[in-house]
Parts: sequence; C-alpha cells; structure tokens
Amino acid sequence: MISLKKHIKYSFLISVFTFFGCNDYQKILNSEDITEKYRAAEKYYNEGEYRRANRLLDQIEPKYRGKPQAERVIFFLADSYFQTKSYLLSAYKFEDFTKSYPKSGRIQQALFLEAKSYYHLSPEYSLDQDDTKTALEKFQIFINKFPKSEYLSEANVLVVELQTKLEKKDFEVSKQYYTIRDYKSAIRSLDNFIAEYPGTSYREGAMYYEFLATYEIAINSVINKQEERLNDLIVLYDNIFRYYPETIYEEDLNQKHNNINDILKSIQNKTTK
Repeated sequence: MISLKKHIKYSFLISVFTFFGCNDYQKILNSEDITEKYRAAEKYYNEGEYRRANRLLDQIEPKYRGKPQAERVIFFLADSYFQTKSYLLSAYKFEDFTKSYPKSGRIQQALFLEAKSYYHLSPEYSLDQDDTKTALEKFQIFINKFPKSEYLSEANVLVVELQTKLEKKDFEVSKQYYTIRDYKSAIRSLDNFIAEYPGTSYREGAMYYEFLATYEIAINSVINKQEERLNDLIVLYDNIFRYYPETIYEEDLNQKHNNINDILKSIQNKTTK
C-alpha cells in the first residue's frame, strides 16, 4: 500500500513538473525576447530536447543573420532538424551553414551530416535514385576535404551501401530486358553493366543473365548462324566458371551446356552427311 502511495505521489509530481515545464516553454515560444529564446534554445539543444530547440531556433534564425551568434544558431538549427529526422530540412540547412561558414570549427561535422542527411533521404533501389547520387557526391566532397576525419570509417560504410544500391538498380533494369524477352537489349545492357561495375557483387548474376539471353538467341537462330553463336556461348560459359568456379547457377549452366553440345553435334553430323 505504501509503495502504491509513493508511486501515485511520484506520478503526480512528474505531472506537475511537466505542466509547468510546458507552460514555461510556451511562454518563451510566444515571447518577443530573442535573447531569452536563444538561451532557452541552446539549453534545450544541449539537453537533447531537439524538437523544442528546433522551434525556437527556427523563430530566431532570421533575426540573428549577420550577427556573431548566427554560426551557432544555424548549426544548431540544422542539427536539430537532423536529430528529429527532418532530413530534407537538415540537408538544406547544413548546406547553408557550409556555404556561409567554410572556415568554421564545425565545418567537418556539418559536411558529414549534410551527406548523411541525403543518405537518409535515399529511397529503395527501385525508386528514383537522385538523392542517392547526391549523397555519394556529398560524401566524396567530405572524404576529399577530411581524409583523416573521425567520421571517415562511417562515411566509407555508408558510401558502400549507397553504391551497392545504385548497382542493384542498374542490374535489375538490365535483367528486366531478359524478363521481357528483349534479348539483344539485355545483352547490350548487361555487358555495359559489367564494364561499368567490374567489382560489383552483382557481376556473377549479370554474367549469368547475359549467358541466358545469348542462349535464347543462339538456340533460336537460323542454321547458318547457329553454330557460331553456340560456340560463343561456350566461351561465356567458360568465363563464368573461370571467375566463379562454385557459381550458384552451376546446375542450370551445365544443363544448357549439355544442350549446346548436343545441338553442335547435330549440326556437325548434318554437315558431314
């Protein structure tokens, strides 16, 4: 029973403090005193109450433009947007900061968080990848400017993730040509993909689908072109196993390889006769 009373009393006190805390915040928010708002915003920011800090900073930022405090206000505003996951606004404000204060002691962090804002804006691979490309460009600017930064390790991890997303997007587009049976376009697109991304994790799949598209064209070719195309297929088959001796497509490739050899034997027999 005593424990319950203590719990009720504690809950009541929390409610009272919260009420008065909200009331004080509302008064500051409605105040015309920008100095009071500045102090309160910095206090909320330092305490991790980023939403409250953000509303105050957003109000006072235009009034501090051109003043000594502007550098801190704009950075805190940008970071409060970032901390509250308003990434489009944080990207915009961090860019504003880096352009306005290129020699700031906070420039390294600002450039990194600007790039990271675009990283968070980067959508699923199947959607438009403009923000992904922008994020990569921003990270590259950051890495070039601060190659020994404390944020470098994280930046490199995020760059790999973004690059892989672009590769997946391009691979799926190339593969789609095979799916819709536009085999010539599939071969051309997959060949370009392999050349553009030589180290991609999708290279094995790209080589496989290029083989499949070439296979479909070869087995359905007219007789006078079929033999040459089937021999080209064997070269593709050998290339896949040279790079990926334990390829996940081994069973299907071997079946098709056997079929290629059977067709070639049939052509040779006809030629002999």
